[in-house]
Amino acid sequence: MLAFVDDVSFVDLVSGYEKAAGFDVPGQYAGLVVDFFRFGDLNDYLLGRPEGGYWGDLGAIALLGCDCGEVGCWPLHAQVVADENRVTWRGFVQPHRPKRDYWDFGPFVFERGQYERAVREAAAIVADRG
Repeated sequence: MLAFVDDVSFVDLVSGYEKAAGFDVPGQYAGLVVDFFRFGDLNDYLLGRPEGGYWGDLGAIALLGCDCGEVGCWPLHAQVVADENRVTWRGFVQPHRPKRDYWDFGPFVFERGQYERAVREAAAIVADRG
């Protein structure tokens, strides 16, 4: 499952930002692999309400994982903040490189109805593969 922002792959946005910032990138990002997704309800997860566990304890979720398929190998974390009208991705962190500064990457703001439709479509894929 790969996110797009204004028709641009989120992987490409992150990779471009990291290259421009001069970050060393030992791994490659990929979308979350829905066949391996085990973080509770995908709707809750992508609205920033994950079930307890690892990601919930960090106050952020993994929006991207490693291209090897293991989300924990090389994830990109972000806070997901939802209000009545918008969903915002902000506060990006590469947990394996905590000194990296993503302060000027994002925030990415989505219209909530459109975001929820996209999340429902992704959740349907997970349910079909379940």
